[in-house]
Amino acid sequence: MNNRHDKILFWGCFIALITTSYAFISRMILCGGQFVTDFGLDKVSVGELQGAGIWPFGVSIILFSLFIDRIGYKVAMIFSFLSYLAYSTLAFMAYNSIHGVTGDALIAGQKHGYQLLYWGSIILGLGNGTVEAYINPVVATMFNKDKVKWLNTLHAGWPGGLVLGGLCTIYIARENIADWRLTLGLILIPAFIFFFILIGLKFPKSEREQAGVSYLAMLKELGAFGALVGFGLVFAQLGQVFGWSSTVVWGLTGAVVAIFAVVTKSFGRGILVFLIIIMMPLATTEIGTDGWISSLMEEPMKAAGHNAAWVLVYTSAIMMVLRFCAGPIIHKLSPLGLLAICATLATVGLTALSKTNGAGMGIIFAAATLYAVGKTFFWPTMLGLTSEQCPRGGALTLNAMGGIGMLAVGILGFPFIGYLQESTATKKLEALNPAIYQTVTVQKNYLLGVYQAIDPVKSSAVTDGEDQEVIKSATTTGQFSALGKMAMFPAFMLACYLALIAYFKTKGGYRPVSLDSKSH
Repeated sequence: MNNRHDKILFWGCFIALITTSYAFISRMILCGGQFVTDFGLDKVSVGELQGAGIWPFGVSIILFSLFIDRIGYKVAMIFSFLSYLAYSTLAFMAYNSIHGVTGDALIAGQKHGYQLLYWGSIILGLGNGTVEAYINPVVATMFNKDKVKWLNTLHAGWPGGLVLGGLCTIYIARENIADWRLTLGLILIPAFIFFFILIGLKFPKSEREQAGVSYLAMLKELGAFGALVGFGLVFAQLGQVFGWSSTVVWGLTGAVVAIFAVVTKSFGRGILVFLIIIMMPLATTEIGTDGWISSLMEEPMKAAGHNAAWVLVYTSAIMMVLRFCAGPIIHKLSPLGLLAICATLATVGLTALSKTNGAGMGIIFAAATLYAVGKTFFWPTMLGLTSEQCPRGGALTLNAMGGIGMLAVGILGFPFIGYLQESTATKKLEALNPAIYQTVTVQKNYLLGVYQAIDPVKSSAVTDGEDQEVIKSATTTGQFSALGKMAMFPAFMLACYLALIAYFKTKGGYRPVSLDSKSH
């Protein structure tokens, strides 16, 4: 640590990140459980409620980064704290709207309560994104000679919050506490802690500002390509939420890209373009497969009589511990060497998981552990790499990478994962029983085209036991087989990292780009 002030500021940012991940996991757990029964939600409503807490996260990271240097990091911190207060207040109001009432009043209360939860989730997502928008550049500025190490240490806070969320969930379930205000209200503890730690501290000016790099120079680093990907994903996400036509989405994207092109006269920094391309499959590999792998391990956990949340605690604890130990590993391997090894482990881990269909819990956990170790360093190391190679981009390029990753996995990654599962399962079902295949499958569309899917309503109507087993077998086979196909993403990343290693070797080895007061 540089000094006592920086140490306190760092740990305040760390606790802020814990707050975001605890808020994320506690709400997602309730969306899959008590919210469904308390508010009478169908799967569409559940999906809308889950999405309301996620899409503002990625949008706010990118949009805030355009002006966060102007308003100051402390203002952003205060906004995030107020977001958590507002979210908790709306959630408590939602609880009160359905308790103590019956009949028509209950139906009206459920509708009103859902709206409170929905808008509270949007406010929460904005707050979570704002936390990411200020903690990353603050830490990159304070530790500008060792960015990758300290960003990895900072981002140990994310799995740390997931561990806390999982342990709280297990305890509350064991004690049969039905009042979910406790689950959500616990977010106020870390929220108040980081607020009282940070409110009296002086936040640094960004590394870019200290070096005298202009706002225009920052925009040039992102350039027209970064604007195309970043704001294209922002408008695509908003279009999905608000029902905009593709013409509106492309029109808004084109307008922003045109402004960037005219103002900056820059396509974007070459290495940043390359890193943006890598970030999209990286986010899909890390975030997109997490819930999927957890669901595969939950069944053996339940069969063994254990709470399925222990899966989350286990994998998150691995990430937390390893990220704390990132420093010596990075100094030994370099950021690109570490990323290449991680991509290799993730590729092998996903491939191994695809071969565990029918295996015992121990074998599945072993393969999942290999994958978990591999993906541990992806996100913070990519952020550190971006900050080290594109410091002139300041908060914009650093946070745009995180925002692009979050939005890409939501808009592109999750649907593609679903496509892999469904297409594999339906092909297996057609091979096993063509008649059942014709009965229970439907044609659907997604961003990249049409596919056949097993319809849950039609499959639930199948009463013959043997046919039910065939459907179940095809579905399970699809899940495991698709994991093997997902390995193409870390394999692609590995090729990219090896190419970057070769590139830097021609330059005399990997070195961070240093800013000085003469930059402009």
